[in-house]
Amino acid sequence: MAAPDLDTLLADIRACRVCAGEMPHEPRPVIQAHRDARILLVGQAPGTRVHASGKPFTDPSGDRLRDWLQIDEASFYDPTKLAIVPMGFCFPGLDAKGGDLPPRRECAPLWQARVRENLPNVRLTLLVGQYATRFWLGSRAHKTLTETVRQAERYAPDFLPLPHPSWRNSAWLRKNPWFGEIILPMLRCRMKDLLS
Repeated sequence: MAAPDLDTLLADIRACRVCAGEMPHEPRPVIQAHRDARILLVGQAPGTRVHASGKPFTDPSGDRLRDWLQIDEASFYDPTKLAIVPMGFCFPGLDAKGGDLPPRRECAPLWQARVRENLPNVRLTLLVGQYATRFWLGSRAHKTLTETVRQAERYAPDFLPLPHPSWRNSAWLRKNPWFGEIILPMLRCRMKDLLS
């Protein structure tokens, strides 16, 4: 049986209800993709604001991420330029402290490889956070996300691991100034090359 084309696959993902009844709300898969995209951004999972909007990174994390990438909203939300495929397509809910729960475990094994197969023009995959990094780099990743991000050149040109842009990581950013001094210029150079 032939693999479905991207439009069919996206419709299947948006109709997915595998985790229905497992969360305190109805599933609302959020994804952005087009066959022409040259950059794939693999995030964690939608938060409460993204669940409400149905559009990826419509929150302060998205503002910080767009600043890191030095990309405007129009380009960021242009699926022919940037595919946004989270590890979990639906908001997983909140933990007891009010933080987002991890992405649902059913999602990535079910969809990640199938989506990637339908993105033939991707030249760079941005791995945002530990879940994306562990999934896509596997045993090639270091024990900690910090060390994996520090060794970003090791995964070039295909992958570039990044911390999550959440405000909860502000202390990490202050503690690791090399991220802004070394990794962000490398990231911005790649983005400029691929978007020009």
